[in-house]
Amino acid sequence: MGIFPIHERLAELWTLKGRRRLSEEEQADFEHCMAVNASYCRQLANLYNLSLLASMTGDTQWQHEICEKIEKLDGRPSPRL
Repeated sequence: MGIFPIHERLAELWTLKGRRRLSEEEQADFEHCMAVNASYCRQLANLYNLSLLASMTGDTQWQHEICEKIEKLDGRPSPRL
């Protein structure tokens, strides 16, 4: 997984928060980044769980479809066959 701009901003704000109190705008950014990150993690975890289910049921076509979604969400290009 590459680092997304939202994660870069979150790291920046976390560093600032360790040094001083965040401004209202920075705190709003921090809350927004945390919400976006949580949503991203939930979506990715859901797809991994679905991929496991597809694997356990032997549905390879479904698993490939899920893996494509994971790759898209993860920011990696899907391989061309």
